Amino acid sequence: MQLSRRVARIRESATLRVARRALELRAQGVQVVDFGAGEPDFASPRVAVEAARQALADGFTKYTANNGIPELRRALAERYRRDFGSPWTAAETLVTVGGKGGLFESTLALVDDGSEVVLHTPAWVSFVEQIRFAGGVPVEVPTDGADAFAIRAEPILAALTDRTRAVLLNSPCNPTGGVIRPEERRAIVEECARRGIVVLSDETYERFVYDGFAPGSVAELAAEFPDTVALVGSFSKTYAMTGWRIGYLLGPRELVDAAARIQSHSTSNATSFAMKGALAALDGAETEVRAMICEYAWRRRYLIDRLNAIPGIRCAAPRGAFYAFPEISARLGGNGAGATPTELAERLLEQEAVAIVAGEAFGSDRHVRISFACSRADLAEGLDRIERFLARS
Repeated sequence: MQLSRRVARIRESATLRVARRALELRAQGVQVVDFGAGEPDFASPRVAVEAARQALADGFTKYTANNGIPELRRALAERYRRDFGSPWTAAETLVTVGGKGGLFESTLALVDDGSEVVLHTPAWVSFVEQIRFAGGVPVEVPTDGADAFAIRAEPILAALTDRTRAVLLNSPCNPTGGVIRPEERRAIVEECARRGIVVLSDETYERFVYDGFAPGSVAELAAEFPDTVALVGSFSKTYAMTGWRIGYLLGPRELVDAAARIQSHSTSNATSFAMKGALAALDGAETEVRAMICEYAWRRRYLIDRLNAIPGIRCAAPRGAFYAFPEISARLGGNGAGATPTELAERLLEQEAVAIVAGEAFGSDRHVRISFACSRADLAEGLDRIERFLARS
């Protein structure tokens, strides 16, 4: 079989590959501690479950409008108007099959063969692959662990060329937890508006910030720069609704309509009764969301303290999201831990049944990603196993 050149440009998601191997080991009876997947261990909000259950009982199981049920689109637009003053309406809102769907459709709508997309790295595994799949060229701008992987305007703006079609921001960032401050975000948007470049902001982890850092959003600039900024979000992390596969895109009508046309030929509408659950979560799950964020803050501090107590590991405290991105280069070099982060992650999984994701998947050969979206007991057990593994190496 001869496959397309397009599919040859991309690789399997590293996070899903780790998850698959962890599932295989569990099926063999191995007690795996999973620090790999970014999946909250909390239950989905009760109001969401009940709303979806009622929708099923009511027979709300048919096709809906391709761009999502009107009441959810209105509620999403209202949430960003209320919190950030954005001008978007339901007409500039698309409900997608997960945040990943919104990002993929936006990338396909914006990128032509040879177009450049500037993004900060280390970056989520699918960003680069989606750009390449669309025929674009990812232009990577490194961030620095010594600076807590802060996202800065100056190097991003220095990377712009006449071939740049979009700047892709992700704050808080997966995998680093790095954030962008409002003045840096504004500088990027202002220059991109001057050049006619779209700023696409993945704000999946917008609510997960720590140490008093105020949540921010590109939506704050949408009224001032309506043709420049677009936002992708998701119910998966904020509401612990990963399996529901509900995301969304808000932005310029032209982009949203183009993404909707693509969706009409790929997935069509998101799952009908899942959208009813998402609407209920948006309206009635704030207490549960705040409790989750408070718990993540405790886990973050515990994880960072223990990682930095291990000889040869350095880890900046992430300012957002729910991942640590420790530098482990001092523990590499052909010994029992392996010569690369990938080798270390593979050996750790096979020898101690702890799943982490190697930094190469995100663009770093010096780090690994550890998710703290798991219970306190799993954190303690997994770190005990990592310490034992490294003590033998």
